[in-house]
Amino acid sequence: MRIAMIGTGYVGLVSGTCLADFGHHVTCVDKDQAKIDGLLAGRMPIWEPGLESLVKANVERGRLEFTTDLAKALEGAEAVFIAVGTPSRRGDGHADLSYVFAAVEELAGLLKDPVVVVTKSTVPVGTGDKIAALLKEKGAPDGVSVASNPEFLREGAAIADFKHPDRILVGAEDDHARQVLAEIYRPLFLNRAPMLFTGRRTAELTKYAANAFLAMKISFINEMADLCEAVDADVQDLARGIGLDNRIGTKFLHAGAGYGGSCFPKDTLALLRTAEEAGIRQDLVSTVVEVNDRRKEAMAGRVRDALGGSLAGKQIAVLGLTFKPNTDDMRDAPSIPLIQGLLAGGASVAAFDPVGREQAEPLFPGIVFAKCAEEAADGADAVVIVTEWDEFRALDLHDIAGRMRGNMLVDLRNIYDKADAEEAGLSYRGIGRGRP
Repeated sequence: MRIAMIGTGYVGLVSGTCLADFGHHVTCVDKDQAKIDGLLAGRMPIWEPGLESLVKANVERGRLEFTTDLAKALEGAEAVFIAVGTPSRRGDGHADLSYVFAAVEELAGLLKDPVVVVTKSTVPVGTGDKIAALLKEKGAPDGVSVASNPEFLREGAAIADFKHPDRILVGAEDDHARQVLAEIYRPLFLNRAPMLFTGRRTAELTKYAANAFLAMKISFINEMADLCEAVDADVQDLARGIGLDNRIGTKFLHAGAGYGGSCFPKDTLALLRTAEEAGIRQDLVSTVVEVNDRRKEAMAGRVRDALGGSLAGKQIAVLGLTFKPNTDDMRDAPSIPLIQGLLAGGASVAAFDPVGREQAEPLFPGIVFAKCAEEAADGADAVVIVTEWDEFRALDLHDIAGRMRGNMLVDLRNIYDKADAEEAGLSYRGIGRGRP
């Protein structure tokens, strides 16, 4: 099947490449000439494990192409996926759909045959209705269908998630759309991946509901971590104790510095705006957003308290800048308010991230970027672990302690044992691991 993918960002590039790997012919189109030139030269615009080799393999097999010419991408296409950005609008939290509607307008003028237009981007409830109306208004041929097919990809594990999904969700209003999407995902359906067909509006809302629920689990365990510190309990044992209950599950019960990234922050806000427009209260989701914002803002205070109440003149090593490991994504990363708070308190910062430096440098003009974790620790009064990259799980703590001016290890991801840190000569502060 021939497929056009509009957008070569995270969702579009991963989805297009994986669909090509299933055997479809996919043409990814983007208005950014520099991005397309880079992809044609084998340079990836994002860092995702396994993506570069998968792109190369499918380009060589003739199943994956890149272009800035939408008309060329549409030649013979039976489905057109829209995978452009829908960032939060400043001020009101609404999803900015300008890129989506711009793509639809251009698409409408170029379509010659009935196709299925599929929104892969995360969009508010009712967006599919607006797309269908806009296509008709702009002269798209009769028989064009509009479907919703939300993505559920985790950055850092996106290829595995696409090829081995928990479920494939399709929101459609006609048999044509359902049949085309079923054929596109037939390789996964044969592997018994559950395929759920719903109405278009239900699919659009399901994406937001899923992310809001996961964000709620993160904020819940972070509040439990604070309670554990107050009553001298251990949040890791608590998380195991509740997570082994099959009704709850173990995932997203890792206490830390708060959630960030491209999805949870913007999607929870967009869900709240949808509810507001519908005249419905969403107290749980609203509280989740507030709890997470406070959480991230409080992390610099944790470092300050660990150092005796003042950051003035202190040298802080920050390990990990991206919002999670195995990605270079800095969007809403907990490291941002942390470093801002450290600098505002009078500290100096040396930071290291395995892949995030290029994305982080414009955000932190006042800090030093180290070449490795050990270099960041040189002369530090405190080392703060913010992102749980695998290489930070195997640090030589004796070496780290020997490089530091002070001896404080603030572990915001609970990847080290207090006894091991203390044996290496470090003073240890984790998250929810009993009273500080």
